[in-house]
Amino acid sequence: MIHNTHFSQYIPPTLMYGTVATWGMTAGQVSNTVVYKCDATDEVAVLWIPIQVMSNSVANTGVKLESIEIDFEILVAACDAMSAVIYKVARGADGAVAVVSTPAFTYDAGHDSAAERIDVDQHKMTLTITTPEWVDNDVYYLVALSFDKAATSTVEALAAVANFTLRA
Repeated sequence: MIHNTHFSQYIPPTLMYGTVATWGMTAGQVSNTVVYKCDATDEVAVLWIPIQVMSNSVANTGVKLESIEIDFEILVAACDAMSAVIYKVARGADGAVAVVSTPAFTYDAGHDSAAERIDVDQHKMTLTITTPEWVDNDVYYLVALSFDKAATSTVEALAAVANFTLRA
């Protein structure tokens, strides 16, 4: 039996998608990297991150999602505000709609105040799920980051990492 509490899954920027603003893939600030970038505009830009982890139909088996680390940069000017939401989506049965909930989480110590999340800097923000759950094969998770940008703020998403326990 495997019971390892230190598994992680890398989520590249190529799997992320942005809404509301203009987003696009581009070269990163560091050579040989790619980022998903939101151009400078005074608007609220939303970045969606699908959390891709294995699931299982057997209770207390598979993956217990515990935290999500998100690497992003805010460049040129600080944002006016920034917040995160974790969405848990329970798939609907045939003919039924999906049911969405928002599991409680905490920000890491470097992002637990609004001022820490909006400054011009390279960010590695960790969202720790308050009550981790085993991922059933009928649910999936998304993270939405909302950046209320100033007119000259740009945002670059570099990667995300899902941290979990694996039991098999």
